[in-house]
Amino acid sequence: MSILLITFRLSVITPRKPRPTMTLPQPAQPPDPLPTCRYGTVDDFAMDELCSGVAAFLGGTANVIMQLSLRPVAYGVMESTVESGRIDVHPWKRTRTTLTYLAVALLGTEEDRANYREAVNGSHRAVHSEPGAPIKYNAFDPKLQLWVAACLYWGLVDLEERLHGPMDEDTADVLYQYAARLGTTLQMRPDMWPRDRKAFQEYWNANLATKTVDDRTRAYFNDLVDLKMVAWPVRTLFAPLQRFLVTGLLPPHLRAEMNMDWSERHERVANKLLRAIGAVHRLLPKSARLFPMNLCLWDMRRRHRRGKPLV
Repeated sequence: MSILLITFRLSVITPRKPRPTMTLPQPAQPPDPLPTCRYGTVDDFAMDELCSGVAAFLGGTANVIMQLSLRPVAYGVMESTVESGRIDVHPWKRTRTTLTYLAVALLGTEEDRANYREAVNGSHRAVHSEPGAPIKYNAFDPKLQLWVAACLYWGLVDLEERLHGPMDEDTADVLYQYAARLGTTLQMRPDMWPRDRKAFQEYWNANLATKTVDDRTRAYFNDLVDLKMVAWPVRTLFAPLQRFLVTGLLPPHLRAEMNMDWSERHERVANKLLRAIGAVHRLLPKSARLFPMNLCLWDMRRRHRRGKPLV
């Protein structure tokens, strides 16, 4: 009897373990839908419907100046020992490889991008500063590549809107996310791309304000603008127009660093010229609107199939 009493008392004072409850599986939450616009989402963006190949011709030199306003990028280009990639030595070849990079990044498949990344990396391995050099640079530095990608994106949007008018907000948002591949096609990590257009504008304004152009770099830029690296007949025909367009397409801060003159009248003339080009461009068939980007992409694929160098 005493044993039963003790057992009863223990059962009263000893808390019982709660019975296990059955946990029902929760339904999976669907991922947030991707932002979309009339050209699709970032995963299926119809860049070939938006892209204007003529913009690469019109804005190329101005964009190079923007990129090289970051001094390590400038000295990496000016001091490069990879002669085959120097625009002042091989202007047409360098122009082709630059346009091909844009075409691959914006219009190419993942396979195209991987193939071209491997080719460009082969050239970039030799592009680094020497020990003790006053300006340190390395072509594999993702921070330098972020700045280059930011310049390419800024120039892309600036020219598209000058040619065809402002983009709607949805298109601008999706294009911005898509344009990260201008850097991620090389070594820029996706998380380095500013999260949205507002963050990009903050990055752009803060970094652009710090850029200066020294005498050596300015002389290099002026030779590019005046086409000193090509034959005199081409230089005589196109250098004045090139200088006008480069001056107009540079951000005002860099225009001042280059000691270039620009007025409101110049701005009006430039805008009318670009709108006229855009109006004609809009009437062309798609293959002509994409030229030379489509040609560069086709040529890169042909070279890859035949085992030829891509850069």
